[in-house]
Amino acid sequence: MRLRRVGWLAVFLVLIKATAGPAEKPEPDLDAAVDSQLAMRDIREVAIAPDGRRVAWADAGFSIYVSDLSAPGSPASRLPGMIPQEGASGHDLAWSPGGRRFTFLSDAAEPGQLELYSADIGGGAPVQLTHLKGFLADPKWSPDGKSIAFLFTENAPRAAGPLEPMTPDEGVVESHIYEQRLTVLDLASGAIRQLTPPDLYVYEYDWSPDSKQLVATAAPGNGDDNWYVAELYTISVGTGEMKIVYRPPLDSQIAQPRWSPDGKHIAFISGLMSDEGNTGGDIFVVSSATRPPVSAAKTSSGLEVYSIIFSPPLNASPGLAGSASSLYWLPSSKEILFACFVDGKSGIGRANLETGKSEVFWSGAETLWRSQGASLGLSLARDGRTSAVIRSSFDQPPEVWAGPVGEWKKITEINHDAERGWGKTESLHWQNSGLEIQGWLIYPRNYDPSKRYPLVVRVHGGPGWAALPAWPVSLSNLPALSMAGFFVLLPNPRGSFGAGEAFVRANVKDFGYGDFQDILGGVDEAVKKLPVDDNRVGITGWSYGGFMTMWAVTQTHRFRAAVAGAGISNWQSYYGENDLDKWMIPFFGASVYDDPAVYAKSSPISFIKNTRTPTLILVGDRDGECPAPQSYEFWHALKTLGVETQFVIYPNEGHFIHDPAHQRDILERTVAWFDKYLK
Repeated sequence: MRLRRVGWLAVFLVLIKATAGPAEKPEPDLDAAVDSQLAMRDIREVAIAPDGRRVAWADAGFSIYVSDLSAPGSPASRLPGMIPQEGASGHDLAWSPGGRRFTFLSDAAEPGQLELYSADIGGGAPVQLTHLKGFLADPKWSPDGKSIAFLFTENAPRAAGPLEPMTPDEGVVESHIYEQRLTVLDLASGAIRQLTPPDLYVYEYDWSPDSKQLVATAAPGNGDDNWYVAELYTISVGTGEMKIVYRPPLDSQIAQPRWSPDGKHIAFISGLMSDEGNTGGDIFVVSSATRPPVSAAKTSSGLEVYSIIFSPPLNASPGLAGSASSLYWLPSSKEILFACFVDGKSGIGRANLETGKSEVFWSGAETLWRSQGASLGLSLARDGRTSAVIRSSFDQPPEVWAGPVGEWKKITEINHDAERGWGKTESLHWQNSGLEIQGWLIYPRNYDPSKRYPLVVRVHGGPGWAALPAWPVSLSNLPALSMAGFFVLLPNPRGSFGAGEAFVRANVKDFGYGDFQDILGGVDEAVKKLPVDDNRVGITGWSYGGFMTMWAVTQTHRFRAAVAGAGISNWQSYYGENDLDKWMIPFFGASVYDDPAVYAKSSPISFIKNTRTPTLILVGDRDGECPAPQSYEFWHALKTLGVETQFVIYPNEGHFIHDPAHQRDILERTVAWFDKYLK
């Protein structure tokens, strides 16, 4: 059940419009920086054909292109009729096993309603394969080419995922659950079957090599919340029979299930992860061979779900000094290729099941994507060597690259005229409490070593994530702050991905303590190394970064200005307000009802009377991850205590801000706030 204060929120939205006024006029260069970011042609995703000969990719305008790798230098072609209607979306690309056809999702037939389409690279208009009502995602061809599986949420009122705006409650508040079910389309007959039961939410899946089974991560109940307790199932395509293959411990989550080419094993990533889709952990492998069931339980739909006993899963990446984010079986079924976070960079590694050893053989100061905004990864051909990837760094705007893993060549030049609006960057390392901490430092654009500059710390979300080098493709405040004359520090404190699972778990039951000291250590390092004015330091962040911003101003007066986006001010009240409370138990050790003290210990509101820092507070009105009442509570306290503050709520927005006008307003307000108090 989602708790919403609809009455006060409606009034408060009106109040904000009436009293907040427009953001202060930014410096003249800011408009140019914003326009430059908006002009960027983003690349949404990339997919290489199984034979490695062609690469399909979609841009942010949802046009789909194909590049022929067998003809180097030939331009990418937008296939005729790929998007039947101007402005329609096209994404979730998936190649057929033979590499002659691929499918994609589009709302060309009805705006807002995605359907599955198939296109032949030989030409001709795409064919609509489904006529459904609801939300479709993640199509995958069966290895025999006879079926296509996809995830389907029937009659869904919104796109799946906790980042999207929550559906407002009204009247009698009830918990209406829309389950995302694994669905299979038979290409010969056109028949569509929902394979999994109506009370089970499926998150990720993969085909078995014989096309007779699927493996999936799934859990009954609320999809946004229960990802944190999802289990690993195998599903018979013929009968729909489901068996639990693996049940993770309560302090770990699982993602990226992948069936080995020989059919004998299933690999997945497991670790302490704070957000669905923000994948990081170690690689584990279990046998796919079943044993007699030891217990059976019936779901509400009457389906018997068997619990199977297996040997404990094998950790295929023990001691990995990084965090695996996506995985790919190599043809031998004895090795697994993986993408990972490593020391604030992207890495590619191999895990050998026979030797039990893993290594990162390539890393770079950049971000590697198969799909923008998802976990680090690439698209790998059947040979286990040829790949395609979207590469982006502080120096290189996003482009499609292809070739042998780690030896890619650029195949697009769509952003060749993009202009860099920020100063040089460097990786910093510092020590705190025996831990090695890493972060990225962005210089002011027109840096002069004879001058002293203010610094803004920008804390990433999560905490299970990492600040990585990437070209800003949405309205990021990084270029604007650098252009306005600030150093910007992007720290990766304990709890971040990229330094091993023990480092990720180092902030359990300790939010705001060790991790905050790690951040302060980064400020000390910047002040010691560069002409940073320690009297002009600010802090900002969104989500976990918003919490850390609220926490920072209650713990020290070192920060002279703060901008808290979608923050958490009171972990005790947050537990009952947010739409996904199950993520908290692994981090806090118990529910708030069993151990309220551990939640109070890390709540900024517990120390609110220490605050003197001018603080701007921003949030979306339909944010289910960090609900608006958390920001309201912090703003109310600051106002009561006479601390300079401003609060802005963005209508019809969730945890992720979609509207470019709202993104622009956030950027302008942020820069204006730091200009006012740090210059």
